[in-house]
Parts: sequence; structure tokens; C-alpha cells
Amino acid sequence: MNNTRRSVPDTKTGSAIPAQTALLDPEPESSFESSQPTAQPTDGLAPRKRRSLPSTLAAKRFAPNHHEDHVENRQAELFYLQKQIQLQTQMIFVLEDGQRVQGVIEWYDRNSIKVRGKSRVLIYKTAIKYLYKLGEIGLPPEK
Repeated sequence: MNNTRRSVPDTKTGSAIPAQTALLDPEPESSFESSQPTAQPTDGLAPRKRRSLPSTLAAKRFAPNHHEDHVENRQAELFYLQKQIQLQTQMIFVLEDGQRVQGVIEWYDRNSIKVRGKSRVLIYKTAIKYLYKLGEIGLPPEK
């Protein structure tokens, strides 16, 4: 075994320290001050602080993506409405206030549906409680 003493350069001072000390204590002088970042000139400006997100935004950021569910529901709705338009199916729309509108869907967009029955009616989708095909539920048609 070779008993020659080796030295390792000290990273702080640049002087040589014995190898045994270097192996036992890689940073011989660790202090609180050395772990603090050094102040750098900022041309009179204070260093920028990283702000954290408010808890509600952070929760939304890491929450499961509900957008995919919304897209699937929207596509199902559009498919259903398009099919009823093509087949000219008699539909009954029950509105939030209890009124019933019977007719065939002429067209629809994101917010409304145009129904042709005894008269032509434009119904906002938010006003619809539910809708069904005439004769689908055991309810009598509107008179």
C-alpha cells in the first residue's frame, strides 16, 4: 500500500488540504452565510420575488381535465340534434317555467334551437328543462 500523502485543492480558498480531510468533510467550513445566495448588483433594483399562485388557481392547474368531458357531451348533443333534424322528428321541449313546445327542429347553434310547430319559435338552450321525441315518454302531446 502506498503511504504517500496526497492533497486535494480546497474549493473555497484554493489551498491544498490533506486527502483524508477532504474525504471526511468535503466542505470543511460550511456555515449559514455560505448557503445564502450572494448579493449581485441589480442596478438599484431589488431582486424579483417569485409569487405563488392563489390556492384556487393552483387547484385548477393540477385538477383533472374536465374539458374532455365537456367536449364529449357537446359532441353527443350535436350528434343527437343533427339526427333529429335529418329525420324531421316531432319533439317536445319542456321549458324551465313548465311550458311545452312541440315541433320539428329547424336548426340550432351554440345557444339556441329554432323549432317549427304551430309557429316558429326560437328557444334558448338555457331555458330547456328537458326534451324528448313525441310518443317516447307516455305523456300526451301538447294540444
